Amino acid sequence: MRIIHFLVIGMLVFAAAYVYRIKMESTARTERVLRLHAEVREQREAIAALRAEWARLDAPLRLQGLAERHLTLRPITANQHDQLKNLPERPPSFFRKGAPDPIGAMLQAIESETITGSVPAPEAAR
Repeated sequence: MRIIHFLVIGMLVFAAAYVYRIKMESTARTERVLRLHAEVREQREAIAALRAEWARLDAPLRLQGLAERHLTLRPITANQHDQLKNLPERPPSFFRKGAPDPIGAMLQAIESETITGSVPAPEAAR
């Protein structure tokens, strides 16, 4: 009978130690979660401060004042235009007239090679 009592007492001590270990681990994890929540809150506050700073720096009136102060630009007038003869020459054509568009041919080649789950393969479609 004494052996059974010692066994039961030993199991109770072991169970109490195991429960205590689980409690300590959960407490440590809870503290870590709280620290992470605080860190996330700090990061969000920093992001909000940076967005406010960006809005202040990107304000149109501020940018206009800086442009007037540092750039030598003149206002655009409605009669600022040029004649068509002053346009630059058309760039040279790198492919012959009537030939297929080379960029379009490359795109078609890429599209024919690309197979997605929603489009059957070209061989399977036949």
